[in-house]
Amino acid sequence: MSAKDVFHDAVKRALQKERWVITDDPLRFKVGNVNVQSALHLRQAIAIAGA
Repeated sequence: MSAKDVFHDAVKRALQKERWVITDDPLRFKVGNVNVQSALHLRQAIAIAGA
């Protein structure tokens, strides 16, 4: 497993402050025989006006 760099937590906090939702930290999946890892998997929260 790779180590998180010095900016990982700062970037994560900044994204959360901007209302991004971290769904996986890290995101891991397999494509064929290759293991793939992404530092963060996220989605942006959507606000509905008037709700």
